Amino acid sequence: MSSESDVPGIAGDRSEIDPDIERQMAEAEVAIAEARQRLAEVPAEVVVTNHVMGLYELAAIHLSSIPPDFHAASLAIDAVGVLVDGLGERLGDEYTTLRDALGNIRIAFVNLKGQQG
Repeated sequence: MSSESDVPGIAGDRSEIDPDIERQMAEAEVAIAEARQRLAEVPAEVVVTNHVMGLYELAAIHLSSIPPDFHAASLAIDAVGVLVDGLGERLGDEYTTLRDALGNIRIAFVNLKGQQG
């Protein structure tokens, strides 16, 4: 049975790695560390709000597909609702906008579902 250190390129044994690949791996590690640092500097409510908007957009995409994918849209809308309703004003300055957007996408879902019969 081999361990991770017996596999070229894994753990401590980098002797068999191409120097160019090793350089690329080191650059990727630096880039990841820099991205983590930048993310740590952003207020949490901004990051969460961005994720909520991504879920909102996901719901809108599924509602606008032909035919609408109500199952996927419902899941995304419910996820937005859990975050917006659950976190409320902890979301910061964007809470009111997110709450209104949630109401609008819920209405759009109901209207489209009604049109489908």
